[in-house]
Amino acid sequence: MVKICCIGAGYVGGPTMAVIALKCPEIEVVVVDISEPRITGWNSDRLPIYEPGLDDVVKQCRGRNLFFSTHVERHVGEANIVFVSVNTPTKTRGLGAGKAADLTYWESAARMIADVSRSDKIVVEKSTVPVKTAEAIEKILVHNSRGVRYQILSNPEFLAEGTAIKDLFAPDRVLIGGRETPEGRAAVKALRDVYAHWVPDDRIITTNLWSAELSKLAANAFLAQRISSVNAISALCEATGADVAEVANSIGKDSRIGPRFLSASVGFGGSCFQKDILNLVYICECYGLPEVATYWRQVIRINDYQKSRFVNRVVSSMFNTVAEKKVAVLGFAFKKDTGDTRETPAIDVCKGLLGDKAVVSIYDPQVTEEQVQRDLAMNKFDWDHPRHLQPMSPSGKKQVAVSWDPYETARGAHAVCILTEWDEFRRLDYKRMYDAMQKPAFLFDGRNVVDPDKLRQIGFVVYSIGKPLDDWLKNMPAAAT
Repeated sequence: MVKICCIGAGYVGGPTMAVIALKCPEIEVVVVDISEPRITGWNSDRLPIYEPGLDDVVKQCRGRNLFFSTHVERHVGEANIVFVSVNTPTKTRGLGAGKAADLTYWESAARMIADVSRSDKIVVEKSTVPVKTAEAIEKILVHNSRGVRYQILSNPEFLAEGTAIKDLFAPDRVLIGGRETPEGRAAVKALRDVYAHWVPDDRIITTNLWSAELSKLAANAFLAQRISSVNAISALCEATGADVAEVANSIGKDSRIGPRFLSASVGFGGSCFQKDILNLVYICECYGLPEVATYWRQVIRINDYQKSRFVNRVVSSMFNTVAEKKVAVLGFAFKKDTGDTRETPAIDVCKGLLGDKAVVSIYDPQVTEEQVQRDLAMNKFDWDHPRHLQPMSPSGKKQVAVSWDPYETARGAHAVCILTEWDEFRRLDYKRMYDAMQKPAFLFDGRNVVDPDKLRQIGFVVYSIGKPLDDWLKNMPAAAT
């Protein structure tokens, strides 16, 4: 009987192992983590992460062939295949600070695997790691092997939050990279056989280790690039009177381009895009490719520009100041159908408004007040480090209120900012909201969720990303002066 152990019970490890357990009932799958609260959550009726469909998968398998445990060393020692799905945060100090991946947790996991292993193991990189990480991990394992043989595989995840279970059930591809040796090929086949329980053979791609590691970074860089591209065009659309939705629809009809990831917005977020591009930039710099590094860094710069442009539009439209004015924020997660707030554009937008002394009130159906306050108190990149190392600033709480009612959030507000494209925001009674707001009532749509013409008929002054400007806004500068 094959036994799989996954180190790390986060957004990747938990859902991935749950689906493997569901699809491979003869394989025992154990997810281990040193965090007792996290493991307690996975063993409860309220899972530590929100993902549509995840509850059902876990409930079908948990206690049968899917287990969650804090007994890390015991289960790693017993496993044939060990997935490593630990954090690889961006370094905050030292060489490569602000760009390079911090592999402290990965190295610690590798040393622990070497310490407790008494039988041969396949070690699978599931975290997103820099190219050549496998080589470093291999050296640690080999130099501490005591006769145990290891094969390192790269099996990057390509999940989108909000559709992770659907992505796992029917992946576009499963990528497995390994050494081009007889032992390496045997290890690749062993992992391929696990996925072959439900993934068609033509969707399982095998490559060398370095191609697999780089493919993950490159895929996220390409996706983020598309978002920054359409966001750059959205700024030009506002300046010229074009409609970015019409432009995106037109170019998306070109089969060489396609329609995906062409929705203009306040900016991209999530745990991967910015982190992986910064990592890619650092790798390019290390290999003496400054022009390539500059190219990819520009994707991040456009994203930052889009967020600051949105804040500037809010402030300049409201008579050049939001001081002591209530601004209602609808949506704090980085996208709909997830409670994940990592690198969400809402953080930078809220901080920008607070910097101009706005009174910010926030509503999101899946994000807790504790998480909002924590995110607004954190420094850049702190979110990807252990919670006890994340600062909490009491001063950050004074200007931010969190409500579980969107209408209460907007009551008495001068403006509403839509920062997440939750479906429920399309169905809100905006007339009711308008009636309870200060006048003139502004609505700044950072996700193009609402119909601007309908809201103008209600009485709102409306700004939608990349759309022809409201007459009110045409006479206002695009940035506060």
